Amino acid sequence: MNMGIMIAAILISLAIGAVIGVAYRKKVAESKINGAEAEAKKIVNMAQIEAENLKKSKIIEAKEEIVNSRNELDQEIKERRGEVQKQEARLIQKEENLERRSESYDKKEEDLELRTKELEEQKQDIEKIHEEQIQQLQKIAALSREQARDMLLKEVEKDVTAEKAAIIREANERAKDEVKKNARELLTYTIQKCAADHSQETTVSIVSLPNEEMKGRIIGREGRNIKALETLTGVDLIIDDTPEAVVLSGFDPLRREVARIALEKLIEDGRIHPAKIEEVVEKAKQELEETIKEEGERAALETGVNGLHPDLIKILGKLKYRTSYGQNVLNHSIEVSHLARIMAEELGLDSNLARRAGLLHDIGKALDHDMEGTHVEIGVEILKKYKENPLVINAVEAHHEDVEPQTLEAVLVQAADAISASRPGARRETLEAYIKRLQNLEEIADSFDGVEKSYAIQAGREIRIIVKPDKINDDQMTILARDVANKIENEMDYPGQIKVNVIREIRKVDYAK
Repeated sequence: MNMGIMIAAILISLAIGAVIGVAYRKKVAESKINGAEAEAKKIVNMAQIEAENLKKSKIIEAKEEIVNSRNELDQEIKERRGEVQKQEARLIQKEENLERRSESYDKKEEDLELRTKELEEQKQDIEKIHEEQIQQLQKIAALSREQARDMLLKEVEKDVTAEKAAIIREANERAKDEVKKNARELLTYTIQKCAADHSQETTVSIVSLPNEEMKGRIIGREGRNIKALETLTGVDLIIDDTPEAVVLSGFDPLRREVARIALEKLIEDGRIHPAKIEEVVEKAKQELEETIKEEGERAALETGVNGLHPDLIKILGKLKYRTSYGQNVLNHSIEVSHLARIMAEELGLDSNLARRAGLLHDIGKALDHDMEGTHVEIGVEILKKYKENPLVINAVEAHHEDVEPQTLEAVLVQAADAISASRPGARRETLEAYIKRLQNLEEIADSFDGVEKSYAIQAGREIRIIVKPDKINDDQMTILARDVANKIENEMDYPGQIKVNVIREIRKVDYAK
């Protein structure tokens, strides 16, 4: 029985434990469910809070974007409004300018109409006065027809003097504006590209001696050596007190060069007697011929002139021993060839024709001691003999304005010749020729009526003319300057150009007492 009670008690205990376990589990489950619900509520609340915060932030961002967009739009509207205002101001300004111009044009048109009417009235008055003068002249019985015509011409000349002077001034200024700058640039460029040296030669040559005893050997017994040398060469030997030197004097540079070469060879050899002198002189002549040929070939090669006749090359070589106002003619010819070529190339002309004519322009000077005529006439004759290009012959003949140039290249040869000859240091003049040129300048200027005094200055590069103010007015000054320049061009030969400077001065003097 106790056993049954115990079993029953155990069973009851188990039942109660099971009930309690179920209740506990239920309570635990409810507790977990409640915790999960609370957690879920918490999560939901947090999510709602985050959503609210995100919503607020998005709203704030959207508001900021709207504000920024509004600001940008306002700024753009403001800028466009400013541009529109500027454009309106410009349009208003343009409209005002157009209105002012229109008013100015209207005023000018009115002024022109008034001026035209005045000029027409003046024209009618002048015609009326002119007719009256003609009638008066016709009524004067004491005047012949020729005298009346002269009087009328003088009156007309007075009327047109001012207009003539104005036209000359305007034409001169226009020509200077258009030509002076280009010509100066061309000549400057040409001279810069061609800067040749010039040697100053005289009519004597000096040969150095090794010692004073050599002078006696050159003279020889009873002077036979020096006589033989002078006879064979045609040059005078001057043996004086000059230490260790002999002077060779002669106007023919070729003979003087032969004498110099022969004397140097004799001094070097040491054997000096008439037979030896004759032999050495012949060798010196042959050597000079070779030198002349080489110099001619050098000139042709240096200037790039091809196809010259061999005889022309020899004649060119002789120019090495010819000078003009102290300027070596061969060097001058080479320089003229270069200058003419450079200017022709710059102007787009025939550079080959220019360089050929420039090289041959003074070839007549090589033979002017042996032939009659000017160097231009001799040069033309030589070039015709060797069938040179007719255009080259014309350029040679025209380089001193003996004939009219047929081509622009001939004009360039004239300019190149003047540049080479008139450049400072290129040539020298004798004192007599220089003084005579200055006197001629002043005489030409003084020959015109109304000239008070004239002065040649700047080594003859300028003539300064002072006129009488009561006889020459401002308009007549322009005509006087032109007339003096024309007379100088027609009557004088001179290198370069001469400036004619006319001065009119009025002075009034009074005294305060």
